[in-house]
Amino acid sequence: MEINHNPNLTSAELSSIWGSYQNDTLGKCTISYLLETTDDEDIGAVLAYGLELAENHIEVLTNIFHKEKLPVPQGFGEQDVNLQAPRLFSNPFMLLYIQQMGAIGLNLYSIALSNSARKDIRDYYTHCIQSSSELFNRATEVMQNKGLFIRPPYIPYPQQVEFIHSKQFLAGWLGEKRPLSTVETSFLFFNLQRNVLGRGLITGFSQVTNDKKVRNYMVRGAEIAAHHSKVVSKFLDESNLMTPSTSDAMPTESTVSPFSDKLMMLHITALNSSSIGYYGSSIGASPRRDIAGAYVRMMAEVGEYAAEGSELMIKKGWLEKPPMAPNRKDLAKG
Repeated sequence: MEINHNPNLTSAELSSIWGSYQNDTLGKCTISYLLETTDDEDIGAVLAYGLELAENHIEVLTNIFHKEKLPVPQGFGEQDVNLQAPRLFSNPFMLLYIQQMGAIGLNLYSIALSNSARKDIRDYYTHCIQSSSELFNRATEVMQNKGLFIRPPYIPYPQQVEFIHSKQFLAGWLGEKRPLSTVETSFLFFNLQRNVLGRGLITGFSQVTNDKKVRNYMVRGAEIAAHHSKVVSKFLDESNLMTPSTSDAMPTESTVSPFSDKLMMLHITALNSSSIGYYGSSIGASPRRDIAGAYVRMMAEVGEYAAEGSELMIKKGWLEKPPMAPNRKDLAKG
């Protein structure tokens, strides 16, 4: 006997598509503006591909919401972007931004795929992983061709297999510190790169918002990113390892906002969430106690900053409510 199995979306799948819709509508607005203001043909081609992906994702996700008879989230639209605003970011920053959006997409879509049961949702996120890989690779290729790609530090190849025989390998608070492992170096390097991106983005947002509370929030975020960059750089410098340049990361002098305050706040909220996740992974990859301890402190600082941002968005009426489980206690009251 053939069984017609057509289950509803699980809470995990519903969470994934709801979050994806928010991110893709935000991405469409942001990339549209960057594409409008770049004067570099190669960078424009990568941005155009990223915009095409966002638009395709929105179409597929909208169809899923309609098919499931679910309300389509509000997300972001034309009212949240001013394509006539002057350029706020440099060409190298735009390229780094779209490359990192590809990298973050790979991380988020991998989680969404592994949390999905229904075949149509798994197929969708499998496609998203493939297209995010293509976006990342295209951006990386252009960065390398233009001499803008900064590689992680090189170290001499090991000559033999060795094992750890001393607890000093884990030390870091007191006494002599051992050199960084390649795993620790990798996480430090890419956390530094993400903080460079975040600082440039938040600084730009702080220049163009007309809301005092939003501006103060952005200024504090830029200060946090700068502080975290120094913390991470210090570990790399102590092992005489190269740190990436930040010369093209800062915005122009424009004070005309290309985005709504709501969009800018949610953009930083999304980056805060990613940052906490990356710091959490970094703790597990850092045997040296002083490095792991630094990540714990930085993660807590970002968590506190993220909570303040959520409170501000709630006060402003900007925070869209995600799908929620029913309140059984209220239902029981009748």
